[in-house]
Amino acid sequence: MVKQNSEPLEWRINMPDGTSKVLVPDCMSHSRLLLQGFVMAFLNKFWGFLQRAWKIAVNEPNKLMHCLKVGLALSLVSLFYYMRPLYEGVGGNAMWAVMTVVVVSEYTVGATLSKSVNRAIGTFLAGALGVGVHWVATQSGEKLEPVILQAAVFLLAAAATFSRFIPSIKARFDYGAMIFILTFSLVSVSGYRVEKLFKMAHDRLSTIAIGTSICILISMLVCPVWAGTELHNLIKNNMEKLSDSLDGCVAEYFENDVKADNTKNEASNKILQAYKCTLNSKATEESLANFARWEPAHGGFNFGHPWQEYLKVGASVRSCAYCIEALNGSSIYSDAKVPDFLKKHFSKFCIRLSTSCSAVLKELSIAISTMTKSSKIDIMVEEMRNAVEELENALKSLSKQQIASTETKTGDSVNDIGEGNGSPAVVTLAEIVPLVTLTSLLIEIAARTEKTAEAVTTGRESRIQS
Repeated sequence: MVKQNSEPLEWRINMPDGTSKVLVPDCMSHSRLLLQGFVMAFLNKFWGFLQRAWKIAVNEPNKLMHCLKVGLALSLVSLFYYMRPLYEGVGGNAMWAVMTVVVVSEYTVGATLSKSVNRAIGTFLAGALGVGVHWVATQSGEKLEPVILQAAVFLLAAAATFSRFIPSIKARFDYGAMIFILTFSLVSVSGYRVEKLFKMAHDRLSTIAIGTSICILISMLVCPVWAGTELHNLIKNNMEKLSDSLDGCVAEYFENDVKADNTKNEASNKILQAYKCTLNSKATEESLANFARWEPAHGGFNFGHPWQEYLKVGASVRSCAYCIEALNGSSIYSDAKVPDFLKKHFSKFCIRLSTSCSAVLKELSIAISTMTKSSKIDIMVEEMRNAVEELENALKSLSKQQIASTETKTGDSVNDIGEGNGSPAVVTLAEIVPLVTLTSLLIEIAARTEKTAEAVTTGRESRIQS
């Protein structure tokens, strides 16, 4: 049996005097390197965070201004704590004003108005009902008082919660219903032990009115961001993105296009991102439209902001985006390869139609931006219809040629499309399906683009009439 050596290995170095010395690893140096690496990694991440924050502040200065407005509102409302006369006027309930500023301060004027009005109405109704229920309970005797209070809390809280499921109430007064439940419960429960209930409710309502007033004034007077304007810009930008996506998608499929060759990376990036932003904008559009209803007259809309028409236009734009998504998938990820002579023949028709649709969308975005009716939109829509008709005729010609090709011998040259190019007479069904799918989607996009133009025209007319 071989005896194994259990002693650890050692590294030794020879000294000048002929002796040897055990080499001990420098643990402190290793720990120092680890600590330096950790610190450098933390500093790099922190620097990257600062760069991203700076980019947001530069690209979207309104968001930076909103942060400053919230800070200003909190500084003003905190004076009720710092200044003795103001503090004595509202008492210890000044903190409710601070809390109100925190919860109702929103990015747009409409959102701030919505939350402020909801909070004020919910607090007032709950406070009034709470004081009334408390008075009825105290008149009913000491034994029935807690029973009446508990029954009132149960019934009103259940009714208010149910109202939040009603679509019309949920869309505009959901936050107010929640504040009503919270305030009524606090007033009813605390009123059982608090003697001066009416004074407490009055002080809290006063401080909430102070907080909401400060938020509304700062939101409307200091660099206001209107929800109606944000909705207006969102629809306009979505149309421009959709136009770029359509151009890029068709250009990438027909690689012979000069623009696609020069800007292939740019077009691919637009395809992957632009139309997806449009698809995901429904919730934002509905939220901005809801807040726009709360805003007073402003800008070019005056008292006739057509927020409902904007939702219709947004839905039409998204319907086009769904087709572009299908177009992108069918043109890029198709396994079947279309013959080059077919691709070359159909490219001029498809590119002309996509260019016409893109031009219509861009013209509509300009019309929305300037809030005027375009003098060229009718002509451009007619050109788009002509492009659709040409593409449909090309498809019919391909269909007839394919039928004729199957009825003749393989060696007979009856393919007019491939004549003169040395192309085979017969193409298989699998080879033409991707091309037919792409052209059909382009025709559908043109139809939906025309509906979008009608929605924009209808929205403008309804705004003028209002």
